Amino acid sequence: MSVKVSWEGDAFDPECPTRVVLDRVGDKWTVLIIEILDGGPKRFSEIRTAIGGITPKVLTSTLRSLVADGLVTREVFAEVPPRVEYALTDLGRSLQGPVAALRRWAELNVAAIEDSRDRQLLSS
Repeated sequence: MSVKVSWEGDAFDPECPTRVVLDRVGDKWTVLIIEILDGGPKRFSEIRTAIGGITPKVLTSTLRSLVADGLVTREVFAEVPPRVEYALTDLGRSLQGPVAALRRWAELNVAAIEDSRDRQLLSS
């Protein structure tokens, strides 16, 4: 399924909602959730365990925002106890490549960035 585009944003326009999108996709929790859901649907507890260090409140809030933005679906299964799974939508899957590249860049360059910060602290 393709997404119909009726207009294009301008991130340099302070009134453009593109900035809200950038806030969402630039959030560290969003990046990690998109990466985790790339492996297929997951339950809340699976996402929380895979991320590590995220509070239930923050995870709930981030998942709600991702669902509202159309990047993630939330499916409730009529079981006892109820089972809820989260999965990427087509739009969410289209974000996975850029997010994976950003995560990998961060992993490959974190040592250089930390070293630069340490040198800056020593010189000040």
